[in-house]
Amino acid sequence: MTASYETISTRLDGNVLSATFHAPPINLIGPEVVRDLVGLLEELSQPAATPVVVFDSMDPDFFFPHVDLTKVPAYTAEAAKAGGPGDASLGMLFRRLSEVPAVTIAKLRGRARGAGSEFLLACDMRFASRENAVVGQPEVGIGTPPGAGAIQHLTRLLGRGRALEAVLTSADFDAELAERYGWINRAVPDAALDEFVAGLATRIADFPRDALIATKAAINAITLPTPADVRADAALFQQLVRGEAAQQRMAELFKRGLQTRGRTELNLGDALGDLKAVD
Repeated sequence: MTASYETISTRLDGNVLSATFHAPPINLIGPEVVRDLVGLLEELSQPAATPVVVFDSMDPDFFFPHVDLTKVPAYTAEAAKAGGPGDASLGMLFRRLSEVPAVTIAKLRGRARGAGSEFLLACDMRFASRENAVVGQPEVGIGTPPGAGAIQHLTRLLGRGRALEAVLTSADFDAELAERYGWINRAVPDAALDEFVAGLATRIADFPRDALIATKAAINAITLPTPADVRADAALFQQLVRGEAAQQRMAELFKRGLQTRGRTELNLGDALGDLKAVD
């Protein structure tokens, strides 16, 4: 790796690259994160790139809580740089993440909701702290369906009924329930998580690179959503997130401390349930 990034710290250990997100104050997905992710994915697409990447967060409470809702046009413009104006969406950027030759592993501590969860879903594997991980898709509770891959991936991973439960309730899922449903690969005791992921990543990275690339491409051909489906989800999100219902609910959430390190963000699933009185 030759590039340096504002919001991603990288470290190469043998054939495994560690990529740690750090975007204070709470790791919102904004234009800076998206810009860095575009650059990192470009590096990972090169023939000589590392065969395995492990993503994690420097913030123990937040992997990615969600997008920065005050900067939707700005981060969308950055995402367009990965594929052009016709693919100006996080959904298509995350699809590119799924397609890079490197094996991508997410190591989750803290909260990954909305596009944060969708980032995890775009990775090849997801391992989470049993005690300290939460996933969720809060979009419907705000007033829009998810737009960056959750509908596509969760339906494939969880099945129709559980995907509808996960998305329509906008509830928080702890690691044990997420594992049982199939949202993550495994919930691992927090004290063992780092060693477990490092061992798995090193094992995979020592296998022949051509075999890794060919196998991942074959599984992607079966399981990834089509670009047309990803674009349709993104367009619907972009439309409804600007609608009156979503704007009213977001305004109320901001009054209650959205996008700050406090009770609303720490317990967003509960906060969304309490919003029914303001409709």
